[in-house]
Amino acid sequence: MKIIQEVLAELFSMFWADARMTSSILIVVGLAALLLKFTALNPVWIGVLLLLGCLVIVLEAALRETHKRMKR
Repeated sequence: MKIIQEVLAELFSMFWADARMTSSILIVVGLAALLLKFTALNPVWIGVLLLLGCLVIVLEAALRETHKRMKR
């Protein structure tokens, strides 16, 4: 039981550590879900949106972290 608590605490801290990235990814996923439900857009294009959106978010987070470390 202790291991499960430690794993859950570590997962929570990972998502809480970069709240901007987490919220951005949730927005991209929510947008994709809305597009899938309310438009006649091909699901392949929604998948492309998810892929590109998440890649841009991860790239931005990496560049932000690099910039922060370079300032030190």
